[in-house]
Amino acid sequence: MFTGIVEEQGRVVSIDWHTDDAALMRIEGPLVTSDASEGDSIAVNGVCLTVVDVKDGAFSADVMRETLNRTSLAQAVPGARVNLERAVTPTSRLGGHIMQGHVDGIGTVLLRTPSEHWEIVRIAVPMGLAKYVVEKGSIAIDGVSLTVSAVQHGQEPWLEVSLIPTTLENTSMGTVVEGAIVNLEVDVLAKYVEGLLAGRVDDSR
Repeated sequence: MFTGIVEEQGRVVSIDWHTDDAALMRIEGPLVTSDASEGDSIAVNGVCLTVVDVKDGAFSADVMRETLNRTSLAQAVPGARVNLERAVTPTSRLGGHIMQGHVDGIGTVLLRTPSEHWEIVRIAVPMGLAKYVVEKGSIAIDGVSLTVSAVQHGQEPWLEVSLIPTTLENTSMGTVVEGAIVNLEVDVLAKYVEGLLAGRVDDSR
C-alpha cells in the first residue's frame, strides 16, 4: 500500500530488455533505497514495482509487458525523472489516501493554467474511469495523491487538480507538459462500493 506522498524524484538509469515481454528497469533514488531490500515494493510514478537488486543508491525492478502496455512507464527513457514512494508501514502517517500502486488507466494532460500561487492542470480521463471521479474526491496521478477540484463527465470526460507550490516543486507534476501521458489510479474505495452494490443487485434477482 502507498499514500501518494512522493518521497523523492528519482531518475531512470537504464532499461534493459530481457525479451519482447519484459524489461529490467534501474532507477536512482538514494532516499527510497536507503533501507530497501530485495522483495520490497516501491511505487514508480504510481506503479508498484518489486525490488530485485539494490546498489549504490539505485534499485532494479522487472517490468512486464502488461505493465508497460497499461502505464506511462512504456515511455520512460534513461534520464527521465520519476516519482518514488516506499510502501507504507503500520506506523506510517496516512498523509494522502490509500493507494495500491495498481494503475487503472492513463490520462492525457490537456491544459495547464498557472496563477500566482498555484496551477490548475486538466487531464482527460478514459470513459471507463470517469464514473469513479468526483469533485473533492481523491485521485492518484503519476503516484501523487491529489484532490479533484473539478470534473466533467459525458462523452469527453476530464478532471482538474489544483497544484500547490510544494507539489509543483517536489513531483513531476511541476514539469509535465500538455499532451503528456500520466498514470491514473482511482480511489479504491469507490471500486469496492461499486462491487458491493453490484452484488446486491445480483442477489435480488
